[in-house]
Amino acid sequence: MKMIDSHIHLDQYSDREIELIVKESHDIEALLSVSTNLESCKRNLELTKISQKIKAAFGFHPEQNLPTDEELDELIQWMHQYCSEMIAVGEVGLPYYVKTEQKLTSFQYNQYIKLLEKFIKLAKEWEKPIVLHAVYEDAPIVCELLEKYFVTKAHFHWFKGDHKTVERLIQNRYHISVTPEIIYKEKIQKLVQSYPLELLMVETDGPWPFEGPFAGKRTHPNMLESIIRMVAEIKNKSKAEVSERILENTKIFYGI
Repeated sequence: MKMIDSHIHLDQYSDREIELIVKESHDIEALLSVSTNLESCKRNLELTKISQKIKAAFGFHPEQNLPTDEELDELIQWMHQYCSEMIAVGEVGLPYYVKTEQKLTSFQYNQYIKLLEKFIKLAKEWEKPIVLHAVYEDAPIVCELLEKYFVTKAHFHWFKGDHKTVERLIQNRYHISVTPEIIYKEKIQKLVQSYPLELLMVETDGPWPFEGPFAGKRTHPNMLESIIRMVAEIKNKSKAEVSERILENTKIFYGI
C-alpha cells in the first residue's frame, strides 16, 4: 500500500528524524513539506535534495504576525527565483486562531486577506496548486478569493467548517486532507462521510501532536495507514480501494 503525506512540516523535524522518516517510510511515496516563512522555505528547498520523496511548497503561514513589506518582497522574490523547485504555494491562508485569541481588528484582519490574495494571484500566475489554512468562518472568504481568480487546484488542509461551506468546496471540486484526528473526532468522521472520495487526501501535519491512540507519540507518516483504514470504514470500501484512490488523487493534484 503506497501513500503520500500531503501536508507535513518536515523542516520542523531534526536532521536525524528526517533521515529516519525517509529511510523507514517504505510505503510513503512522497512527503509534501509546506513552509511557514522564508527561512522555512529555504530549509525545505534543501530537504528536497536529500530525497526525491520530499516535495516542497513555499509560502507564509497565516497564524503569525504579518511580514513587513521588506520581508514580503524578499519572500516573493525568492519564490519567483525558485518557482520551478516548488510543488505548490503553501502554506498560506487566514489566521483563524490568531484572530480568535488576539482579537484582531478589522483592519488587521483585512491585511491578512490582502496577503492571501497576493499568494492566490501568484499561484494562478505560476500555475501551481495552493495549500490552504482556512477553517470555520475564514473558509468562505478564501472561497471567494479562489473563485475571483478562477483557481481550481485548491487544497484545504485539515479542513473544518459548516455544511454550507462543505457543499461549496465540493461544488468547486476543491480537495481536503484528513489528519489522524479522524480516529477520535466524530466531526471529522462526518465530514469524510459527506465528502467525495475522489477529492480526499491524507496528511499528518507533523510534527503537530495528536490525541487518542497517538497521545505522547511523535507524529510520523506511518500514521497515514490508520487514517486510510478509518476512511475505508466510513466509506464502506476496502482499504486497498481507498488507498489507491487517495494516492491517485494526490498524484494527479500535485503532478507527482
